[in-house]
Amino acid sequence: MGERRRVRAYVGLGSNLGDAAATLARAVGALAGLPGVSLRGVSRLYATAPWGVTDQPEFRNAVVALDVAAEADPAAAALILLGRLKDLEREAGRQRRRRWGPRELDLDLLVFGRHGISVERPPEARSTDAAADPDKAARRLEVPHRDARERLFVLAPLADLAPGLVPPGWPGTVESARRRVAAGEPADAVRVIGSWDEVRGRWV
Repeated sequence: MGERRRVRAYVGLGSNLGDAAATLARAVGALAGLPGVSLRGVSRLYATAPWGVTDQPEFRNAVVALDVAAEADPAAAALILLGRLKDLEREAGRQRRRRWGPRELDLDLLVFGRHGISVERPPEARSTDAAADPDKAARRLEVPHRDARERLFVLAPLADLAPGLVPPGWPGTVESARRRVAAGEPADAVRVIGSWDEVRGRWV
């Protein structure tokens, strides 16, 4: 019997409360420790200007590449992973706050192999902010993430790991999207502030 097939998933990480870099480093370790999950890559760490609500601290953002088991139903497999991401957010102390506001830890499923997914979320896979934000309460899981193509704080770290990737439904590569969005942003909107040190398990 051959080895189980795997799917390459990309997860976005963000935080802007407390020691955000340390929070994200702990999240990388937690993701690597999930059952059946293999950590395949960690982007550089970025300092990013707040998006949507600007009167808050700047964010720290990164992206990780994970290999997960390829279930017969990709949507079911993606929901399992998403549920685990929400568990990790809660364990990190994620609180319900206004939309686009400060957060202890944000984990977003950006890409799930070559699968385009749009499915209802079960309660355990809903946003921590769903109770306070009706839009999030009703939101389906959409993969690739519906906003990723327009957000430089996602595209920059994703391009570190998969510049040539063309996610399902996108007209071009991750790198081409990064260049397009970066051209319309201030030069300091997204800045590299660290590289991942596998031995130390943190950005340096």
